[in-house]
Amino acid sequence: MTVLVGYLPTPEGNAAFTAALDEAARRREALVVLSSPRDGALVSTELPSPDDTETLQAQAQQAGVSMDLRTTPHRGELPDLLIETAEEINASVIVIGLRRRTAIGELFLGSTAQQILLGAERPVLAVKARR
Repeated sequence: MTVLVGYLPTPEGNAAFTAALDEAARRREALVVLSSPRDGALVSTELPSPDDTETLQAQAQQAGVSMDLRTTPHRGELPDLLIETAEEINASVIVIGLRRRTAIGELFLGSTAQQILLGAERPVLAVKARR
């Protein structure tokens, strides 16, 4: 089995990666990092830079965890891609980072995390970045 983490180069994404790496090491499983820009976007800040990628790989190597970074663009909803990827790789757990949002922000914008938590057939570990 494999640990799957949804990753963005943000404090929340880094917290999710750290938790996923710890979980993969504890379970003695591989780690799949999914960082998926929206298909058709001309510029995406959602993808990790080469420096970010190098740092993630070094952390995984130091922890003794095999890591696969996937940056396939997605169409439609990102939660659907994360859940489909979890099924495809037979993930033992999905790890996601949570953003702090106001109640109004949740009401109007919806919640990617909520869609993943409710839609996934697998355990989901949701983590917050430190303040």
